[in-house]
Amino acid sequence: MGRSPGTEEIKEYSDFLNRLADAASQTTLPMFKKPLEITNKGHKLDLDYDPVTQADRQAEEVIRQLIKRYYPDHNILGEEHGAEQNYSPGTDRQYTWVIDPIDGTRAYICGIPTWGTLIALNDGEKPFIGMLDQPYLKERYLGTAKGAYLNNTAIYCRPCTEISKATVSTTDPTQFFAAPEDVKAYERVARKAQLVRNGYDCYAYAMVAAGFMDVVIESGLEPYDIQALIPIVEGAGGMITDWKGGTASNGGQVVASATAKLHEQVLDLLNS
Repeated sequence: MGRSPGTEEIKEYSDFLNRLADAASQTTLPMFKKPLEITNKGHKLDLDYDPVTQADRQAEEVIRQLIKRYYPDHNILGEEHGAEQNYSPGTDRQYTWVIDPIDGTRAYICGIPTWGTLIALNDGEKPFIGMLDQPYLKERYLGTAKGAYLNNTAIYCRPCTEISKATVSTTDPTQFFAAPEDVKAYERVARKAQLVRNGYDCYAYAMVAAGFMDVVIESGLEPYDIQALIPIVEGAGGMITDWKGGTASNGGQVVASATAKLHEQVLDLLNS
């Protein structure tokens, strides 16, 4: 897919991600902890309730408009407004911006500040830069091949190598797994862990990258749920794959771990 993005491009896209996050927060923050119009999209992972708010839709539209203004030949994939193909033949890469305007909508509508705005840029092979912005907490996570950062300060996964000493998390073990077998697989890992803390949506991945948690296990994800988080976890020294050890970019079953040795143990438990 052509050459990898260089240092100047990474800086350019990092600055633009900050601009996108600032713009989105001007929509999401004023509506947080306020009465909301909530619509049920329905039937994700066989659930009857999949909420979306006007904040989700408006924030994604703000992000899309800025992308189309400054990068009109880039594709866009977002949770609320779908895919938009703008690729121009003859360019060396097919860039796609991958957006989840509010990851953790359930937390958002409950007034719980673990939600965040996820934005990644994929070069046609993988997301090479990603941002998780949590404007209420004033925490902005950026991941690139050069490293991972919280508010411009480098962060690192902690050196946990044993599942018996690990802190493990998932968003919701009762509702958010795609199949009963996935629940059993998660429980095999959780029973071996030192500590289990659930319910943090995208924030759990940030806590792995920042050295406060060690493993996140999810099932039934979409690309926009995970692509922004991949460069953050990997940039902090962690590993993030599907449950078979392959790419996590397509979503589905995803596991993130603080170290390679720990990741191997978790994969063994998930697949045993």
